[in-house]
Amino acid sequence: MIQTTTSIIEGKKITAYLGIISADVIIGANIFSDLFAAVRDVVGGRSATYEKKLGEGKIMAIKELEQEAQKLGANAIVGIDFDFETVGGKGSMLMITVTGTAVKIE
Repeated sequence: MIQTTTSIIEGKKITAYLGIISADVIIGANIFSDLFAAVRDVVGGRSATYEKKLGEGKIMAIKELEQEAQKLGANAIVGIDFDFETVGGKGSMLMITVTGTAVKIE
């Protein structure tokens, strides 16, 4: 299945727009990850633990989005957009929302 953030797919003709689709994934980190991230906040640098969790969450969200598209009979998704929010007590969890338009292409 072709997936793109653009509204068109170069060299392909969209024959049907099947609907807007979305998927949500909520991920959290354990206490040790939070502790190390807090240290990184003070001394600077990147948090490999959070980056890994974020990457895993994006993959899960895209897989769910693809499943939603397949339910509609789509063979591509255009206009994919990610949104990120913190949720839970003290923002301890991250919600990843991905949206797009399920389409049929030739």
